[in-house]
Amino acid sequence: MLQILLIAFRNLLAHRRRTLLLGGAIAGVTAVLIVLMSVTNGMKATMLESATTLMSGHVNVGGFYKVTAGQSAPVVTGYPKLIETLKKELPELDYVSQRGRGWAKLISDTSSVHVGISGIDVEGEPGFRKIIQVREGRLDDLNQPGTILIFEEQAKKLEVRVGDTMTISAPTIRGTNNTLDVRVVAIAANVGMMSSWNTFVPSKSLRDLYQLKDDTTGAVYLYLKDMKDIPAVQQRLREKLAEAGYTLMDNDPRAFWMKFEVVNRESWTGQKLDITNWEDEISFVRWVVQALSFLTGFLGFVLLVIIAVGIMNTLWIAIRERTREIGTLRAIGMQRRRVLVMFLTEALMLSLTATLTGAAFASALCLFINAQEVRAPEVVQVMLLTENWFLKVEPGSVTLAVTLITLCAMVVSLIPSFLAARMKPVTAMHHIG
Repeated sequence: MLQILLIAFRNLLAHRRRTLLLGGAIAGVTAVLIVLMSVTNGMKATMLESATTLMSGHVNVGGFYKVTAGQSAPVVTGYPKLIETLKKELPELDYVSQRGRGWAKLISDTSSVHVGISGIDVEGEPGFRKIIQVREGRLDDLNQPGTILIFEEQAKKLEVRVGDTMTISAPTIRGTNNTLDVRVVAIAANVGMMSSWNTFVPSKSLRDLYQLKDDTTGAVYLYLKDMKDIPAVQQRLREKLAEAGYTLMDNDPRAFWMKFEVVNRESWTGQKLDITNWEDEISFVRWVVQALSFLTGFLGFVLLVIIAVGIMNTLWIAIRERTREIGTLRAIGMQRRRVLVMFLTEALMLSLTATLTGAAFASALCLFINAQEVRAPEVVQVMLLTENWFLKVEPGSVTLAVTLITLCAMVVSLIPSFLAARMKPVTAMHHIG
């Protein structure tokens, strides 16, 4: 085997131009595939982090409270006790937060917009500070009552700046309209499409607007250490909360605002909890992630086809040029199996070296782009939910790309290698080419 390795290595060196050409092509395809996968992984990670921080937890314990059979509100009563139960039952938890949820009209001196209002306790949400980039004002001021955080897009529409006062108007759980004056304390950088309808006020201010008790919130957001645990956590929560005496709604994988019609038709009153995950609450993000995965898979397949055709054509040419050499090796006693192994070894050495080189270059390029904080086009920002490109180089993706392209090179080299091994020594030695 050592002798075959040596012959294969010398053959690659003897045909430097062809080796460099084919090796460069393999390295280039590997680099393109890894960069493409890094872009997709980065977009997935960015979208999920932004979306689950702004609009949903990994797992959510929300629900509805019905004063009468036909009148419901998307609130959870007695949430401090509920949070204690959740912390005790879920070792997978990273952290937990509570958010008020509402829909209201935001009015400035010159304009108005309808927006989603989230009640937030900034001090209890470490993930929120990582996502929100404040352009004007201070995020910590959102702890003060009667304040609001809006995004640049909203500030432009409403023609307001930090320090200006606006009015929030919304219907309460009792069916009457209520208003709340708020002061703009922070204007954050746009976060894609979510900048159009999301605003944040202190939890107490939202409760004052909707005239809710201090132990009432919109939903409890659960952030897990590993998102792979989401299905198991959801199932366990349904069991444990039922055992703890809570009444649960039937599983309905839709956003809470899509359930009003169904809930209002039901005859029960009081509190029912609803357990959902991020895919239920922000399904459009899941669709985008699936589309990105499909696109990456399709482009990866195209790249593999291109490199497979190139490798096979190059090997056919190489075998034709080396027909007499193959005949000589067979004449001095090299068995067909060893000839086959020799060509496969050449393909393995070339493809493995090229893919590793391409992977190293692509990884370095991705890290360089991240360090430069390259700004994404505005069209991409809408879906990306952030301003800058982020390329996530995952060891698993790099290993997959290297392994896949190396195996592809080996597979397509089987046919020409097998035909080379079947050549008769006399015929091959008399070949003119």
